[in-house]
Amino acid sequence: MLIYKIFRASEWAELQAKGETSGAPIDIADGYVHFSTAANVAETAAKYFADEDGLVLLAVEADGLEPLKWEPARAGVLFPHLYRTLRMADITWHVPLPRTDGVHQFPDLE
Repeated sequence: MLIYKIFRASEWAELQAKGETSGAPIDIADGYVHFSTAANVAETAAKYFADEDGLVLLAVEADGLEPLKWEPARAGVLFPHLYRTLRMADITWHVPLPRTDGVHQFPDLE
């Protein structure tokens, strides 16, 4: 199963340059890397990145990703949290996440 991480361009550039990252400021503050599922990543974009351009959507294979924990977050929905640095080797694919008329345009995630 793929899980998704939204990064700002600078965060993506840091991951590419260093080969690993502790994540965005919210990830560092919380002590884990926040991910979303296909079912809730658009809501994540709307809630936390509504006015931001230059975003990158990263896909990561959850199977075998350790230590990954599924924990309740918004409205008790389970979200995947990675309790280690995110590594370039973890990334399955990435794409730009453009905005059109104020809405981020996602690829087909099914």
